[in-house]
Amino acid sequence: MILHKFWSAFRAQLNKIANLFWEADPVAQMRYEYDRAVEQLKEGRTGLEQYRGLVERVTRQVAANRSQAQRLEAETKAYLKAGDRATAAKFALELQKAKTQLQANEQQLQMHEGAYGNNLTKIKHANEKLIELRDKIQKYDAELKMSAAEAEIAKLSETFDVNLTTDFGEIESVIQQRIDQNRGKVRVSADLSEKGIADIKAEERMQAQLADQALNDFEVELGLKSPDTTPVAQTTKDLGPADEKTTQKQTT
Repeated sequence: MILHKFWSAFRAQLNKIANLFWEADPVAQMRYEYDRAVEQLKEGRTGLEQYRGLVERVTRQVAANRSQAQRLEAETKAYLKAGDRATAAKFALELQKAKTQLQANEQQLQMHEGAYGNNLTKIKHANEKLIELRDKIQKYDAELKMSAAEAEIAKLSETFDVNLTTDFGEIESVIQQRIDQNRGKVRVSADLSEKGIADIKAEERMQAQLADQALNDFEVELGLKSPDTTPVAQTTKDLGPADEKTTQKQTT
């Protein structure tokens, strides 16, 4: 009685451990069962191929018996026509045996063909079921992974509250502050890069006016233009007060 209880408790624990492994990865268990079925199907196909070899051998025997029977029948008829009844009787006896053998082989062939057809149908059906099982395993695997991801997302949405009171909110605030500082540096650099642009442009305008004045003076020297037509006043107007002083100094 005690041993029976001990054995029952031991089997219960083994069953518990087996269930843990079984439920740990059900998709892997399904793949294992699928692989076993594939191996069994391969063995069944090998057996079916061997059985088909037997059917082909019996088919060949039937064809040989039929050909022999036809030959014996023709020879029996020929000897009868020739009036040789003794020889015709001998061939008639051989023909009778050949027909009996042919009938037995034909029955055996019919039986083997039927068995082969049934087994072939079973293997085809099993192959279709395996294809369905393979697709089902892939579907369950994808659904399990998707449902696990959805569960994690749901759990995250419940516990992940992004605001300034959480660590993530504080980190986000620091990152945003650094972004603002970096953008400020970029703006300052851009503003500083414009420093001196006005002076440079004014100097370029001055150089252009001086070049134009030099050309006018050259034209006066050549007699192409009189001194009265030289637009000195316009040059002074274009340069402005600051540039005018610079021009006068250069002229002096």
